[in-house]
Amino acid sequence: MNTLIKKIFLAGDVGGTKTLLRLFEAGGGVLAEQRFDSISFHSLEQVIAKFLRDFPSLSLAAACIGVAGPVDGGRANITNLPWRIDEASIAAEFRIPQVRLINDFQAVAYGIEALERQDLATLQGGQPQKCGVRAVIGAGTGLGEGFTVWQGSYYDAFPSEGSHADFAPTDALQIELLRYLAARYGHVSYERLLSGPGLVNIFEFLRDSRSKQVTAELQSAMKAGDPAAAISDCAMAGKDDLAVSALDLFVRIYGAEAGNLALKVLARGGVYIAGGIAAQIMGKLEGGAFLRAFADKGRFAGLLGDIPVHVVLNPKVGLMGAARLAERGAP
Repeated sequence: MNTLIKKIFLAGDVGGTKTLLRLFEAGGGVLAEQRFDSISFHSLEQVIAKFLRDFPSLSLAAACIGVAGPVDGGRANITNLPWRIDEASIAAEFRIPQVRLINDFQAVAYGIEALERQDLATLQGGQPQKCGVRAVIGAGTGLGEGFTVWQGSYYDAFPSEGSHADFAPTDALQIELLRYLAARYGHVSYERLLSGPGLVNIFEFLRDSRSKQVTAELQSAMKAGDPAAAISDCAMAGKDDLAVSALDLFVRIYGAEAGNLALKVLARGGVYIAGGIAAQIMGKLEGGAFLRAFADKGRFAGLLGDIPVHVVLNPKVGLMGAARLAERGAP
């Protein structure tokens, strides 16, 4: 009697801070999964080699890896990491018949279909259009954007580098912020504001332009660890007025750019807020300022009021999307 041998796949989600890898069988059975600190390695190949060292005789059917940067001709440079990743090199080194690199938020977009009800928090129910375009956006180490289009029987996902488009201020305070950051960076993109480093930029602008004092507790926390996380934590706990103001401004800009993306792709199927920051600041996102900025588009405010807005609570959505695509495209 023949024994059915299931195909084994590799999925990955590579960002400037962390890299997630998963080995799984056809049908979704997870064999192994591990998180790595990206900056501790010189290349993705090093990470994969360490991950697979406990499976020396494993034969992989296919791999799909979402990477935080544009993919061109099967190659990618990670935007916030000094890695150059090549499909052909990975395929050759690990003897994988098919390797596919996709943008990390393209992977997130594919992962939306794999989410369960408990993986989402709804900010605005709206009036979702069946098979409508879906948009994904998420702030973390950087800012990612993407969208999906219905293809008759499934959603296909497409990448975007819209996060690097020009920041458009919406009030006098944000005009000041633009001038402040333009003096520092020249070009000011949305990622300069909607990311961990972006929150720090906003905080420093308010500190310098408003001559506000920072509490000793926040100063100590910023020096001891991740400055953005320290600002966010203090703001959510109401421990530092400057941190609260910075996070409030961050949320308003976040809502505005999510609305911009919704208009650009006409996301009648919904907007999904992913990334590492959103779940940590749910109280702020639910406070109303995010949705007011989202819908503040003049004559199109009504349209934006009909678009569902969800926060993705599952941090592995990108890995899930890469896994779906690896299995779908296997030889």
